[in-house]
Amino acid sequence: MTGLAFSGLIRRLEADFGAPCDSERDTQDSSEYGRIRVPADATICGTRIVVCVRKFGSLAEVCADNPGAFLGTDEARTEGALDPADLAAVEQALTELGYVIVPEELLESDYEGLSALKDLAARPTWWTRFFGLW
Repeated sequence: MTGLAFSGLIRRLEADFGAPCDSERDTQDSSEYGRIRVPADATICGTRIVVCVRKFGSLAEVCADNPGAFLGTDEARTEGALDPADLAAVEQALTELGYVIVPEELLESDYEGLSALKDLAARPTWWTRFFGLW
């Protein structure tokens, strides 16, 4: 992940949603490169959309409101917090820019691989493995 690619994603989402998107980068001691937040008032349902991008490789996660606020995008849509058209716009931007989208539902499942994660988290998940602590 480069700053140029991350900046390109921010510009793309701002153009697609017609609003400035807040972002943060380089979370210390984390595999997450940064987050981009599409503001709530730019979405159909009035819930912000958060895109988390991994430092290594081109993995991304899309969430309604914040990671963990819902059990995934399916639940967010069912509860009326995420419109399918908004989700499609974010996913299309990510795909066209070369990102692989990993569903939040998958990232919240238990990670049972060999690693130091068991020492760092009470319940290691795939999110911890790909976006969390190193």
